[in-house]
Amino acid sequence: MSIGKQIFEFLKAGAVAHARWDYEVSMSIVKNRKKMLILLALLLPIFAVVFCEAADILGSKTAYAPAHYTTTIFMVSIAIGLAAGLITGCIGAGGGFIITPALMAAGVKGILAVGTDLFHIFAKAIMGTAVHKKLGNVSVKLAIAFLVGSGVGTFIGGFINKALYDIDPLLSDTFISVIYAVLLGFLGLYALMDFIKSSRASSASGGGGHDAHGGPSGVTGTAIKLQNLHIPPMITFDEDLGGRKISGVIVAAGGVIVGMLAALMGVGGGFVTFPMFVYIFGVSSMTTVGTDILQIIFTAGLAAVAQYAIYGYVFYTLAMGMLIGSLIGIQVGALTTKVVKGIHIRGFYAVSILAGFINRAATLPKKLTEMEVINISKPVVNAIDFVGAIVFWIVVGAFALWVLSKFFTNIKTLKEA
Repeated sequence: MSIGKQIFEFLKAGAVAHARWDYEVSMSIVKNRKKMLILLALLLPIFAVVFCEAADILGSKTAYAPAHYTTTIFMVSIAIGLAAGLITGCIGAGGGFIITPALMAAGVKGILAVGTDLFHIFAKAIMGTAVHKKLGNVSVKLAIAFLVGSGVGTFIGGFINKALYDIDPLLSDTFISVIYAVLLGFLGLYALMDFIKSSRASSASGGGGHDAHGGPSGVTGTAIKLQNLHIPPMITFDEDLGGRKISGVIVAAGGVIVGMLAALMGVGGGFVTFPMFVYIFGVSSMTTVGTDILQIIFTAGLAAVAQYAIYGYVFYTLAMGMLIGSLIGIQVGALTTKVVKGIHIRGFYAVSILAGFINRAATLPKKLTEMEVINISKPVVNAIDFVGAIVFWIVVGAFALWVLSKFFTNIKTLKEA
C-alpha cells in the first residue's frame, strides 16, 4: 500500500470516528429535555441581539457578551452547521472539515473562524456529556499523558495563529487557507479515487451500500515498534486484553501534534486521535473511543477559551448558530441514509471535500498578490477567488438540497420505519 493511501486510510478512520462522536453527542442533546432547555437559554441573548436590536447592550463591535457579527452571517452560520451536519449524518465522516473553510468563504477572518469552530465543538461536547458511559473505557494514565501533550500543543498552535495574525491578518488567512487546501486536496483526491473504485465494484456486483468502517484487526507493526521502546515512564493499558505498555513520552508527543492541529485548524483534534491511538500506539478501539471523547472536551475547550476566546477571536453567536444547524443536520442526514444508496453519498462526499479544496486554493492567488509575493492582475485574482467561492457554495448547497429533498419525499417511509 502506498504512503499516500495509508495516510488517507489513517485520516478516513479518524474522520469516521469523529463523526460517530459528533452524532452520539448531538443525539444525546436532542433527546434530553433539560439540555434542550439549556440550549434555548444560550440562544435567548442571541435572539435579543439579532432580532430585537439589543446589540448595544448585549454585544456588537463595541460591546462584548456575546460577540456579534451581522444578522446575515448568523443565519449563514446556521446554514453552515446544517450542511456540515448533513454531511456528518449522511456520510459518517468529514462534515467538520468544511466548517472553517465555509466560515472563511462567508467573510469571517481565518483566526476567527478557527476560534469559533473550536468553541462550537467545545459547547457541543460539554452539552453532550451524557456519552459519559463510554468514559468508563478510558485508561487514566494514557489520558493524562496525552492531555498533557495536547495542552502544550494547543498553546503552540494558538501562538502560531496569533503571531501570524499580529504580523499581518492577511498572512494568518493565507496560512490557514494553505493548511486546509493541502488537507482537503489530499482527502478529496483519494476520496474521489475511492468512490470511482467502489462505484465500479458496485456496478459489477449489481448494487452497493455503506462500507463497514472499523479499525485494524490487530496491532500494527508501527505500534509494536513503539511499544518496544522503553522510555520511562511506561504506561500499562488494555489490561483486559492481556496488557500492553507504551512510553508516556511517546503518548504525550502524540498529544502535542493533536493539540497543535486542533488550535491551528479548529477541528477539535478528534479526527487524528482515533487513528493515532489505534494505528500508531496500538490501543484497542474501546479504550480509544473513551479517551477520544475526553480529549475532545479538554483540547477543544482549552484551545477555544485559552487561545482564542480571551483574545476576542470567538464569535459566540456564530458558534451557537452552527450548533443549532448541526443538531438538525446530523439527525436528518442519519435518517436519509435509510432511503439512499451509500455509493451516491460517497460520491457527494468526495465532491464536497474537493469543493472545499477548490475554495481555499482559489483564495491563494489573491492573498499572495496582496502580500506582494506574486504579481497577478487584480481582475484575474478576483475572478479566481469568485469562481472558487461559487463552486464551493453551489456544491455544498446542492448536496444539502439533495439530502433534504430525499428526506422530505421519503418522510412517510421513514416514519413507518
